[in-house]
Amino acid sequence: MFGIDPAELQELRAVEAELNERWPETKIEPSLDRIEALTELLAEPQRTYPVIHVAGTNGKTSTSRMVDALLTKHGLRTGRYTSPHLQLATERISIDSAPISPRAYVEAYRDIAPYVSMVDSRSDIRMSKFEVLTGMAFAAFADAPVEAAVLEVGLGGSWDATNVADAKVSVICPVAMDHADYLGDDLESIGREKAGVIKPGSIAVVAEQRPEAAQAIYQRIAEVDATVAREGQEFGVLSRTIAVGGQMLQLQGLGGVYDEIFLPLHGAHQARNAALALAAAEAFLGAGAEHKLTEDVVREAFASVITPGRLERVRSAPAVLVDAAHNPHGARALAETLSSEFSFRKLVAVVGVLGDKDASGILGALEPVVDEVVITRNSSPRAVNPDELARIAKDVFGPDRIVVEPRLDDAVDTAVQLAEETSQPQDPVSGGGVVITGSVVTAGEARALFGKEPA
Repeated sequence: MFGIDPAELQELRAVEAELNERWPETKIEPSLDRIEALTELLAEPQRTYPVIHVAGTNGKTSTSRMVDALLTKHGLRTGRYTSPHLQLATERISIDSAPISPRAYVEAYRDIAPYVSMVDSRSDIRMSKFEVLTGMAFAAFADAPVEAAVLEVGLGGSWDATNVADAKVSVICPVAMDHADYLGDDLESIGREKAGVIKPGSIAVVAEQRPEAAQAIYQRIAEVDATVAREGQEFGVLSRTIAVGGQMLQLQGLGGVYDEIFLPLHGAHQARNAALALAAAEAFLGAGAEHKLTEDVVREAFASVITPGRLERVRSAPAVLVDAAHNPHGARALAETLSSEFSFRKLVAVVGVLGDKDASGILGALEPVVDEVVITRNSSPRAVNPDELARIAKDVFGPDRIVVEPRLDDAVDTAVQLAEETSQPQDPVSGGGVVITGSVVTAGEARALFGKEPA
């Protein structure tokens, strides 16, 4: 699998099996006590390097990857911690802009396992899977050692395990409704929770927000006396044009205007992520009104960005795209991009959703741009049963635009066939497209079906 030694892969799976016996990443308890106890036993590895902390609802992984690329091209050795993974758990912990090896992942776990057991023995609640993974990342980055770490929040902000790190720069991506059972059932509550990563005296780089979320975020900034950089004021996208394989951008950064930035990603949302990442990197590297980053280095960094499973083309003729949109906000961004930057004669969606997500909202966002939908499921035990998802889809699409295929591989084959169908025999079969979406798990398994390596 993926060119990995079978013995190493077996060890990796054994570690994952152990981790999966713990609380899943979708379950949190509002306390940093356990992760603080672990990092204390590990001699506070997260304090041995400066941190850029990335929070928000959507765009965190793409923004983190862009920040990583910018810092790497400016000569820093970086660590990047993101979640969830698409295909292989090693994707979560990257050093020098590449996932660590399965062997290194296993070693990172085995190194901290005795200390995890010590923390477990002190509390009525064992450490969660995400808390252990966070400890592994902190330790791996210290061992490397890295000169900068980019940490993506797992869930929320204030009570997320990554928040034991004191970030020099905190990034708040767009905030939308998600995980309401843990984060709150309104944007103000969710914004307040996510803004918890902003630390006293730090720099907060904030994406454009809905008013309710913005109020909570800026209140936190005032409380901790952080410096703020705001999208649309201190930084932003000045212009964007669609280009072959992506888009060409003109960005306003903290240090000035950056021209002719090619970003090999589609969508206005990715352009905004690029502006956010640029401002974060500038803040981290000390750029500002008196100091601009070298434009050629910035261009090289953005041109090198890879974001697997984010409107990623995995096949041509018909075009098959994979996108990890897993909530209505992400699905709307996907639909907008499909509508504005692609011209499909016919577009078929393959959708598999997890049970804790707003399936109706996701399907509703896709409906205006999709001709037919193939309902399926991924391998997660949390996946919505296809028959149940089909019932939801019928309310959105009507019964005539829905096909149910319980297996993802069969669903993809069916979608390709549907995309190639024509209403008249003389009509060309070219111009059809397939988008596979609804969940990070669905996107990851689709990448594997098309032979894509973890990245």
